[in-house]
Amino acid sequence: MDSSADARRVRAHTIGEMMHTRVVYTTPDSPMSEAAAEMVRERVGSALVLEGSFLAGILTERDILRAAATATDLTTVRVSAWMTKDPQSAEPDTTIEDAAQMMLGGGFRHLPVMEGRTVRGVVSLRDLAAARITRPEP
Repeated sequence: MDSSADARRVRAHTIGEMMHTRVVYTTPDSPMSEAAAEMVRERVGSALVLEGSFLAGILTERDILRAAATATDLTTVRVSAWMTKDPQSAEPDTTIEDAAQMMLGGGFRHLPVMEGRTVRGVVSLRDLAAARITRPEP
Protein backbone atom coordinates (compact mmCIF):
# COMPACT_ATOMS: atom_id res chain seq x y z
CA MET A 1 0.00 0.00 0.00
CA ASP A 2 2.79 2.42 0.88
CA SER A 3 4.38 2.15 -2.56
CA SER A 4 1.52 3.78 -4.48
CA ALA A 5 2.15 7.06 -6.30
CA ASP A 6 -0.46 8.78 -4.12
CA ALA A 7 1.27 7.66 -0.93
CA ARG A 8 4.64 8.92 -2.20
CA ARG A 9 3.17 12.29 -3.14
CA VAL A 10 1.52 12.80 0.27
CA ARG A 11 4.91 12.28 1.99
CA ALA A 12 7.00 14.21 -0.55
CA HIS A 13 8.82 17.30 0.63
CA THR A 14 10.88 18.07 -2.47
CA ILE A 15 10.03 18.10 -6.14
CA GLY A 16 12.70 15.47 -6.78
CA GLU A 17 10.66 13.02 -4.72
CA MET A 18 7.55 13.51 -6.84
CA MET A 19 8.64 14.66 -10.29
CA HIS A 20 7.62 12.81 -13.43
CA THR A 21 10.59 11.26 -15.16
CA ARG A 22 8.62 10.20 -18.23
CA VAL A 23 9.03 13.44 -20.16
CA VAL A 24 8.06 14.33 -23.72
CA TYR A 25 10.92 15.92 -25.64
CA THR A 26 10.83 17.83 -28.91
CA THR A 27 13.13 20.13 -30.87
CA PRO A 28 12.74 23.77 -31.91
CA ASP A 29 12.45 22.69 -35.57
CA SER A 30 9.72 20.10 -35.02
CA PRO A 31 6.24 20.92 -36.33
CA MET A 32 3.81 21.92 -33.58
CA SER A 33 1.40 19.18 -34.67
CA GLU A 34 4.01 16.47 -34.00
CA ALA A 35 4.79 17.82 -30.54
CA ALA A 36 1.08 18.13 -29.74
CA ALA A 37 0.39 14.56 -30.93
CA GLU A 38 3.19 13.21 -28.72
CA MET A 39 1.85 15.13 -25.70
CA VAL A 40 -1.60 13.65 -26.32
CA ARG A 41 -0.16 10.14 -26.73
CA GLU A 42 1.77 10.43 -23.45
CA ARG A 43 -1.09 12.26 -21.69
CA VAL A 44 1.07 15.17 -20.53
CA GLY A 45 0.59 18.94 -20.64
CA SER A 46 4.08 19.95 -21.74
CA ALA A 47 7.06 19.00 -23.87
CA LEU A 48 10.62 20.05 -23.12
CA VAL A 49 12.37 21.55 -26.13
CA LEU A 50 15.97 20.40 -26.47
CA GLU A 51 18.79 21.56 -28.71
CA GLY A 52 21.13 18.61 -28.36
CA SER A 53 21.12 18.03 -24.61
CA PHE A 54 20.52 21.72 -23.78
CA LEU A 55 17.08 22.79 -22.52
CA ALA A 56 16.10 25.51 -24.98
CA GLY A 57 12.43 25.89 -24.08
CA ILE A 58 9.13 24.40 -23.04
CA LEU A 59 5.97 23.94 -25.09
CA THR A 60 2.70 23.64 -23.20
CA GLU A 61 -0.89 22.90 -24.04
CA ARG A 62 -1.57 26.62 -23.56
CA ASP A 63 1.00 27.46 -26.27
CA ILE A 64 -0.64 25.01 -28.66
CA LEU A 65 -4.07 26.46 -27.94
CA ARG A 66 -2.82 30.02 -28.52
CA ALA A 67 -1.28 28.97 -31.85
CA ALA A 68 -4.46 27.18 -32.93
CA ALA A 69 -6.55 30.23 -32.02
CA THR A 70 -4.60 32.31 -34.57
CA ALA A 71 -5.50 29.83 -37.34
CA THR A 72 -1.81 28.94 -37.64
CA ASP A 73 -1.17 25.75 -39.62
CA LEU A 74 0.19 23.52 -36.86
CA THR A 75 1.61 21.07 -39.41
CA THR A 76 4.00 23.69 -40.80
CA VAL A 77 4.73 26.10 -37.94
CA ARG A 78 7.74 25.13 -35.84
CA VAL A 79 7.81 24.64 -32.07
CA SER A 80 10.32 27.52 -31.81
CA ALA A 81 7.63 30.00 -32.90
CA TRP A 82 5.45 29.32 -29.84
CA MET A 83 7.63 27.79 -27.14
CA THR A 84 8.74 29.64 -24.01
CA LYS A 85 12.46 30.14 -24.44
CA ASP A 86 14.86 29.52 -21.53
CA PRO A 87 12.16 28.41 -19.09
CA GLN A 88 12.60 28.75 -15.38
CA SER A 89 13.64 25.47 -13.79
CA ALA A 90 14.35 24.10 -10.34
CA GLU A 91 16.64 21.53 -8.78
CA PRO A 92 15.38 18.23 -7.35
CA ASP A 93 15.94 19.41 -3.76
CA THR A 94 13.60 22.40 -4.22
CA THR A 95 10.77 22.20 -1.69
CA ILE A 96 7.23 21.76 -2.88
CA GLU A 97 6.32 25.11 -1.32
CA ASP A 98 9.17 26.95 -3.08
CA ALA A 99 8.29 25.37 -6.42
CA ALA A 100 4.61 26.30 -6.00
CA GLN A 101 5.57 29.88 -5.12
CA MET A 102 7.83 30.06 -8.19
CA MET A 103 5.11 28.74 -10.49
CA LEU A 104 2.30 30.87 -9.09
CA GLY A 105 4.49 33.98 -9.13
CA GLY A 106 5.60 33.32 -12.71
CA GLY A 107 2.16 32.34 -13.97
CA PHE A 108 3.14 28.94 -15.35
CA ARG A 109 1.99 25.38 -14.61
CA HIS A 110 4.93 23.17 -15.66
CA LEU A 111 8.41 23.29 -14.17
CA PRO A 112 11.44 21.45 -15.58
CA VAL A 113 13.54 19.79 -12.90
CA MET A 114 17.24 20.12 -13.65
CA GLU A 115 20.41 18.87 -12.03
CA GLY A 116 23.09 21.15 -13.39
CA ARG A 117 22.40 21.18 -17.12
CA THR A 118 20.73 17.75 -17.13
CA VAL A 119 16.96 17.36 -17.28
CA ARG A 120 15.74 15.05 -14.50
CA GLY A 121 11.97 15.46 -14.86
CA VAL A 122 8.97 17.79 -14.78
CA VAL A 123 6.46 18.75 -12.13
CA SER A 124 3.12 20.42 -12.68
CA LEU A 125 1.18 22.73 -10.43
CA ARG A 126 -1.42 19.96 -10.20
CA ASP A 127 1.27 17.56 -8.91
CA LEU A 128 2.26 20.07 -6.22
CA ALA A 129 -1.35 20.57 -5.13
CA ALA A 130 -1.92 16.80 -5.01
CA ALA A 131 1.15 16.39 -2.81
CA ARG A 132 -0.43 18.57 -0.15
CA ILE A 133 -3.95 17.14 -0.23
CA THR A 134 -4.52 14.39 2.32
CA ARG A 135 -6.97 11.79 1.19
CA PRO A 136 -8.97 9.78 3.71
CA GLU A 137 -8.00 6.13 4.05
CA PRO A 138 -10.51 3.80 2.30
